[in-house]
Amino acid sequence: MDAIVVGGGIVGAAAAHHLCSQGASTMLVASSHTGAATPAGTGVIHPWPFPWDTPADWAFKLAAAAHLPRLMAELEQDGHPPGYQITGALSVEAEGADSGFELMDSLSGREGFETMGRVERLEPGAPHELFPLLAERDRGVYIEGGARLDGALARHALVEAARERGLHLRTGQAHLVWEGERVTGVRVGQEQVRAPVTVVAAGAWSASLLAPTGFQLPVLPVRGQMAHFALPGQRTGSWPGVRFGEHDFHAVAFSPDRISTSGTRRPEAGFTYRATAGELSQLLTTALATMPGLQEATLAQARVGFRPATHDGHQLLGPIEAVPGVVVATGLDSLGLTLGPFQGRVAAQLALGRETGLDLHPLRPDRPAQAP
Repeated sequence: MDAIVVGGGIVGAAAAHHLCSQGASTMLVASSHTGAATPAGTGVIHPWPFPWDTPADWAFKLAAAAHLPRLMAELEQDGHPPGYQITGALSVEAEGADSGFELMDSLSGREGFETMGRVERLEPGAPHELFPLLAERDRGVYIEGGARLDGALARHALVEAARERGLHLRTGQAHLVWEGERVTGVRVGQEQVRAPVTVVAAGAWSASLLAPTGFQLPVLPVRGQMAHFALPGQRTGSWPGVRFGEHDFHAVAFSPDRISTSGTRRPEAGFTYRATAGELSQLLTTALATMPGLQEATLAQARVGFRPATHDGHQLLGPIEAVPGVVVATGLDSLGLTLGPFQGRVAAQLALGRETGLDLHPLRPDRPAQAP
């Protein structure tokens, strides 16, 4: 192989797709970890940076915001629907606060924010018309370019498009092969495959994959529990996504009648896969407080996923000086579906030794530890 990718989530699938699209013979090793983040994700897409982002994060997010709709359109044209739709987004404050209008409006006019589209202040009642589960008194901000993404469908589309371009797909537990002071490939079951570079994109499990090399990757699992609701008789496919500022909570509508909510955060839980009554109660309380129209909804599903978080809140992207032959791409925490497709593309460029046009030094996986 020219390259091996370990990790079957949105990042690994994107990396494999971009490698194959550029003519590299590529193997993707997808492990069936319980609690993988990609299929559990809420699906909210809001990729644009904020003024408090670091220069590296600012440039990365702007590039990701431009890349995502192009990639999704390519997959659609190839006959692999990725479950992506620009629906617009609402930012709601129940008490009538600014809802971030001044900030969003000022950003939308800046260079590089063209995909944000129109930003509009909404008077009380207008958010309810767009998203009928909201209280009629709510006011908010409408952002035209907000979108949603079905993580499982997008991952499938990327893999299938890559297979059409020659991807070798394996399912199983991968182990890095360490020879002559560098990683030379992977072992999956009884099969050993060599490659000059291996992309480690295994999400929260990336640290254990690298542990045998002696390098401690600063990524940890943050358990999240997400609730999905069904609204029989409703047609939710055109509803915008919603962010509730005072609760730091999101809701995303999917066809035909499904509402997905953002989840809890339990960094102390490790890889303990459990849907707990306490977390579900917290979700239901917040969901009903922000969306009174959910009173008669059906609780369709509670999902559990492990987000890959980092020691300082910034992603891990690039090679490791002490572990030649590896490129790491993980650490996006709750932004996996939003930024993962572009992180995978950048990882593919690094694996092929090509320029990315980004300053990735502040994001390197072996950067000094800092407090969040």
